[in-house]
Amino acid sequence: MDTSIVFMGSPEFSLPSLSALAEHYRVVGVVTQPDRPAGRGRELKPPPVKSLAMELGIPVIQPHRLKDAAAMQQLRAWAPELIVVAAFGQILKPEVLDLPSHGCVNVHASLLPRWRGAAPIQAAILHGDAETGITIMRMDPGLDTGPILSQRAIPIQPDDTAGSLSEKLAQIGAELLIDALPGYLSGDIKPEAQDDSASTYAPMLAKEKGRLDPVQPAEQLARQVRAFNPWPGATLDLDKQRLKVQRAHALDAPTQLPGGRLIVEGQPALATGAGLLVLDEVQPPGKRPMSGADFLRGARDWTNSA
Repeated sequence: MDTSIVFMGSPEFSLPSLSALAEHYRVVGVVTQPDRPAGRGRELKPPPVKSLAMELGIPVIQPHRLKDAAAMQQLRAWAPELIVVAAFGQILKPEVLDLPSHGCVNVHASLLPRWRGAAPIQAAILHGDAETGITIMRMDPGLDTGPILSQRAIPIQPDDTAGSLSEKLAQIGAELLIDALPGYLSGDIKPEAQDDSASTYAPMLAKEKGRLDPVQPAEQLARQVRAFNPWPGATLDLDKQRLKVQRAHALDAPTQLPGGRLIVEGQPALATGAGLLVLDEVQPPGKRPMSGADFLRGARDWTNSA
């Protein structure tokens, strides 16, 4: 279609939506985050959306702040009829929201109004939700408070991590976006207001939130491992090292051991406030991820490490 669109996004989650838009619409520009230092060499690395936009031949800007004069000047020059946002990473001010004739539409990774905010996928896993999904919404000045155009739910599988669930939702988001836009642009789809009384908030992730507290029940810790994979990662503090836990499962086994006691249950395990947390895959400092069984072969003092 000939509708002119500016796309705003940054991480891997954004890529399917940008690809789909470029296939069906005239994407006149892309706004993404600045390049960031990454890796041991701390070399500047472009966000995934920038790389894809360059492959597609779409002009890109990377403002530190969207309200900067140069960024706003470029947005006005592109004169989009619609702005589509998918995990951009900056809050849009009213002057941006009001710029396109069709406003701004967001691809949000939750079933709004549940889990507004920066980390909805992680929050859904962490809180044991049975399902999550994608919401296509028209943006307003609030934080994910705008009216809903379309939603699609999927179950959260017992082995889903934030990484695997994000991949699924990214694809669904692109499909739902392309399904919803024709009706929205024609006026056939009428945005429906959210029920603010049912809203929950998913704050931005902090690295220290990944530390596993043995006082918590094993089931909660297992969800924490899945929710924080791949970032910020779940970690277990031992006397001699900080162990990164890549995969784990809860075992509802009665134990009189205090929370934090390390034992062997076929694999390395941690006594918790309720049940055992079995460590299926771990990553010692400076090493690659390995199975719990392989880790035990080189950790003969495991039960003495607490």
